[in-house]
Amino acid sequence: MSKVSVLVVDDATFIRDLVKKGLRDHFPGIQIEEAINGRKAQQMLSRQPVDLILCDWEMPELSGLELLTWCREQDSLKIVPFIMVTSRGDKENVVQAIQAGVSDFIGKPFSNEQLITKVKKALHRAGKLQALMSSAPPKMLSTGSFANDSLAALTGGNAAVVKPAAKAAAPVAAAGFAKPAAAAKPAASAPGGRGQGQLRLPGGNMDCVIKALSLKEALLVVRRGEVLPQVLESAVLDLEQGEAAETARLNGYLHAVAALEPKPDSEWLQVTFKFVDRDPQKLDYLSRLIARGSAQKHFSPGA
Repeated sequence: MSKVSVLVVDDATFIRDLVKKGLRDHFPGIQIEEAINGRKAQQMLSRQPVDLILCDWEMPELSGLELLTWCREQDSLKIVPFIMVTSRGDKENVVQAIQAGVSDFIGKPFSNEQLITKVKKALHRAGKLQALMSSAPPKMLSTGSFANDSLAALTGGNAAVVKPAAKAAAPVAAAGFAKPAAAAKPAASAPGGRGQGQLRLPGGNMDCVIKALSLKEALLVVRRGEVLPQVLESAVLDLEQGEAAETARLNGYLHAVAALEPKPDSEWLQVTFKFVDRDPQKLDYLSRLIARGSAQKHFSPGA
C-alpha cells in the first residue's frame, strides 16, 4: 500500500519543522514533502499530487490563497484536502478562503493536538485515515505543549523539557480559526515602552508592551499571570499602526523569557520574540514601524 503523502507549505523553516515533527510523532508512516512558498509548491504539485496540503497564507511569490485557487483549477487537485495554516482569522479572510475552496483552517498559534485533530478530520473525509492509523502506535502519543515540541524539533530530543503550566483553551471560531483577539488594553502600571500589542499563545492571549523592535525580533514586557509563556513556544504578535488601523500579525516564537525585576516574585516578564515571517509586506510594515522610532502615539492596541 502506498504511503499517505502530505505537503507542508510555509516560508518559515521553524513552522515547517514543527508541523513535520507533529505529524511524524503521531503518524510514523506518513510521507512529508515541503515547500518554502506557493510557487515551489505549485511546481511540486504539477509533478506529483499529494493526499493533503497544509499551507500558510502569507508567503512571498505566491500566497496560500493563490495556491489554493490554482489547486482547485487542476483536475488532479480539485478534491485534495487543503488546510490553511494562518494567523488570518478575520471574517473576510475566512469567507475569501471558503469561496476559493479551502477544506479547513488551523489558526496560528496552534497546539500539536489541534494540528493532529485537523489532519485526522481531513484525511478521514478523504478516506485516507485508516491507512495512516494502521502504522500509528497503539496509544496516541502525548500531545504535550507546543513549546516542548518546538524544543525537541530544534534539539533532536536531547534537551530537557520543562513541564508547562496549565493552560486555558484558546477560543476557536466555527470555521476553525482562533477568533480575532479583543483589543488589548494597556496594562496598569506597565513599564514604559514604544507601544502596546498583543501576544497570542496556544494557551491564551497576553497584552504586552513593545520595548524594542527590529526586523528580526521584538523585546516585549508582559504581566506574569496564569498563562506563562514558554521558551520556543510558537506565537503571534499583533500590532496595529496609525490612523488607518493597519494590523500586522507577525508569526514567530519565544526565544527567551526572563523576570524583568531581580526577584522571584517579579510581576513582569521580559520576552524576546523572534520573527519567522519572510513575507515582503510584513518586512515593509516592520521597517515603517521601526522608522517611527519611539513615537508611542503611533501605536495602538493590537486586534
